[in-house]
Parts: sequence; C-alpha cells; structure tokens
Amino acid sequence: MSHLARTITLVMSLAIIGASVSAAVAETKWQNNHPGRTNLNAKLNNENRQIHQERKAGELTPAQANALHQDVHAVRQDERGMARQDHNNGHITGTQFKSLNQQNNTLNAEIRGN
Repeated sequence: MSHLARTITLVMSLAIIGASVSAAVAETKWQNNHPGRTNLNAKLNNENRQIHQERKAGELTPAQANALHQDVHAVRQDERGMARQDHNNGHITGTQFKSLNQQNNTLNAEIRGN
C-alpha cells in the first residue's frame, strides 16, 4: 500500500471514530437531560421487541402483532406530544410520565396475555 493510500485510510478511520464518539456523547447528554423519556422509550423498544419475538414464534397472528405495534406507536406519539406541551423544553412532567407508564403497563399486559 502506498504512503498516500495509508494516509487516506488513516484520515478516514479517524473521521469515522470521531463521528462515532460525537454521536455517543450527544446521546448520553440527551438521556441525562430526559431520564423519564429515556426510560419510557426503552420500555417501548422492549415492547416492540417482545411483539416481534412472539410473532416470529407464532404466538401472535400478523394482525395481532400489527395492532400491538400500533398501540406502542400511539404511546410513543403521546409521549412526544406531551413533551411538546406547555413549553416543557422537551421534558415530560411527573404526572405525564405516570400516565404514559400506566398506558405502557396496560400494553405490556396485552402483549403478555396474547
């Protein structure tokens, strides 16, 4: 490999590493600033994963899985809408979190019950 090719490879590698580190830092900062939303989003991601696994295992029909995915999406949309309300700067209040968590618990029970 020529010196120029090695230099270009090194520069490209450093650029990719730098971009990855920047993305990880930004994600962590958002998560630190929005713990309630981070918690809820993690739960919703788990619900989607569970729906997918149960569908793959044949425990859910395609229609049931689709309906449950739509329910997860609806909770996520509610969360985003609440975060936009009342100039909360992207945060959700304790009362809003409690409401969203109750919705998620109901959804979780539906998934486990199928």
